[in-house]
This record gives sequence, C-alpha cells and structure tokens, in this order.
Amino acid sequence: MRKSIKTGLLVAGILLIATNLRAPITGVAPLLAMISESLLLSTTQAGLLTTLPLLAFALVSPIASYLAKEYGLEPSIMGALSVIAVGILIRSSGSVSALYLGTVIIGCGIAIGNVLLPSLLKRDFPARISTFTAVYVLTMGIGSAISSAIAVPLAQFDDKGWAFSMGCFIVIPLLSMALWFPQMKNHTQPAEDTLGLPHGGKVWRSPLAWQVTFFLGLNSFISYIIIGWLPTILIDAGYSASQAGAMHGLLQLSTAIPGLLLIPALARLKDQRGLAFGVSVAAMLGILGLLYLPEFALLWTLIFGFGAGAGLILGLSFISLRTDNSHQAAALSGMSQSIGYLLAAMGPALVGSIYSATNSWVIPLVLCASGCGFCALFGLFAGRGLTINAQLSAGCEKAVQVT
Repeated sequence: MRKSIKTGLLVAGILLIATNLRAPITGVAPLLAMISESLLLSTTQAGLLTTLPLLAFALVSPIASYLAKEYGLEPSIMGALSVIAVGILIRSSGSVSALYLGTVIIGCGIAIGNVLLPSLLKRDFPARISTFTAVYVLTMGIGSAISSAIAVPLAQFDDKGWAFSMGCFIVIPLLSMALWFPQMKNHTQPAEDTLGLPHGGKVWRSPLAWQVTFFLGLNSFISYIIIGWLPTILIDAGYSASQAGAMHGLLQLSTAIPGLLLIPALARLKDQRGLAFGVSVAAMLGILGLLYLPEFALLWTLIFGFGAGAGLILGLSFISLRTDNSHQAAALSGMSQSIGYLLAAMGPALVGSIYSATNSWVIPLVLCASGCGFCALFGLFAGRGLTINAQLSAGCEKAVQVT
C-alpha cells in the first residue's frame, strides 16, 4: 500500500513537472501584440521572447546531466522548478529588461527539466518508457493549451494586463514544488550507472544519436515557429485576436491528442520508421493548408498540432528507446536538446525577420514545410529498432571484417 502511494506521488509529480516545460513560454504568443504595443517592441524584438528560451535550452541542456550526477535527479529537478518560479516573477515585473531576463531564466529551468525527465523515466519506469513519455507529453500539451486559452482573458481581468497574466503562471511551479518535495526524501541519488564517467563521447560519435537529434531538432524548429507566430498568421489572414488566441489554444491541445493514440502503438512497435515519416508529412500538410487555404485554418491547425505533437513524443521516446541505460539516455537527451534547440532557436527570429522584410507569410511557411520533409527523412533513420551500443558494435564488427 505504501509503495503504491509513493509510486502515485512520483507519477503525479512527473506530470506536474511536465506542465512547467512548455506552458510558461507557449502562453506568451497570444500576448505578443499586447506586449509589443505596451513596450513598443518591433516584430523582431517580440520574436526574441520565443527565441531566448530556446537559446537557454541549447546552452544549459548539456550541463543538466552533470547536475544530476553531482546532486541527484530529484534535487536537480526541484532546483529547475525553483528557477522557473524565479524567472516568472522577474518576467512579470513589467519592464523590457525584466521581460527578457525573466524569459532567459525560465528557459534555463525548463532546459534542466527537459533533459532530466527522460532520464528519470529510464531509471524508474524502464519497462514503460514509451507509455510514460506519451503521458507526460500529453500533460505538456494540455497545460500549454490551457495557458494559451486563458492568457488573454487573464490580461483583461486586471489593470496590469499582460504582466498580471504572465505572473499568474507562477502557480504551476509552486504547485509542482509542493508535490515534488516528498521525492527529496525518498530518492536523493540517481541510478548507480549515472554515477560513473559520462557516456557523452560515445553518444556524440554515434550516427544514430545524430539522427535522433536532427529529428527532434527539426520538429522543434518548426513547432516553435508555428507556436510563436500562429496568432499573428491568423490575424493577418482575417481572424480576430480572440479567434486567433482560441485556435492557438487548440493547437496546444492538438499536440496532446497523439499521446492518447501513441501510448498503445509505441508499446507494440519495435520499429517506428513509418510512424515517424507519417507524422512529419501530417505536419507538412497542416502548414501548406495554412498557406493556401487559410479559411480552413481550424482544420490545418489541428492537423499540424497532431503531427508535430506526435513527432515530439517520438523524438523524446527515441532518447530512451535508442539508449542502453539511464546515463546514456541523459547524455543523448542533453546532446539532442542542446543541438536541437539551438536549431529551433533560429526559427522564430528568422521568421520574424523574413516577415518584416516581405510582409508575407509565404516564404516562412514554405520554409517550415520543407523542414517537415527533412524531418520525415531523418525519422526513417531514427525510427529503426536499434540502440547506440548495438549500432556502434555492428560498426566495429564490420571494420574488423574489412581489415
């Protein structure tokens, strides 16, 4: 009985942590016009609010696994939640400098959580990695959908406007810290195989690791462009700000729907190549629909959200499915999220610059559709039923046979 309660608290803590990994930044997009008007920001400056967290992801992700080895998974995750809470407080203080500084701090906290959560699942739920990955991505999507849907109403509720709305997000990390606190007593060290020297060198030499990295990175590159600019795209297509905000919330929710479908599928599939290819093509279809038939934007938003959300679940699942232990999973998680988010960080600012120069969404959306094509290609390689050690061993055996 006591064991089941502990497990229930752990699972609940993981799900609440997952809500912190997207909502504090995806809830900003519906407020961009309001923020820009209030603080006199240009399109490119507004795009930085999406770019800065991704840069923080890229820079901080590599050190997250070392924090886990030094202090343990649970204390490191608690620290990440504390950093997110501090960042939310600073960001909502109302000035331009605090807005950017708080955004960077939030990104640092999220980066640590992004890297360590797959490692935690690999350690505590090795037989149900795909299921738990799908569930926590589902939770991330639901949290993002709620944050997008309530961002504008919260801003209209108080005289402080967007600052009040952003400040309200502090409820998420505070609740998460309260629920995660018991884990500090139950588990203070990572799994035994995470205490030795890192496997990062082996991971960085693996072609399979790079294929997983580019699949996840391209998916993030495209997703954050659409998440960051969808309300503006829709407003330019003739939709009202309220309609755009509601559809942005539906986008977040639609990224969660694949979790319900992929939970049973991933448990049965040893090879995910067809699935990875198919969801990337679905995301491409949604983007092309927004470009050529914007009057059906609701349909295209849902299709893109489904494809991008499924791609995220697969990419995060590959981190565990293609590794042989929790330490290697943390190393691959750090590598893929560092490189992947560095790639993704270019997206929102790049698109903002292109849009400012052309006053059109044609080139940005064609760029995103092309990225989906490359994502589908890398999915055909990353989806193979191999692990990094198995691939490297096979490569060594071939080399020996040749010599």
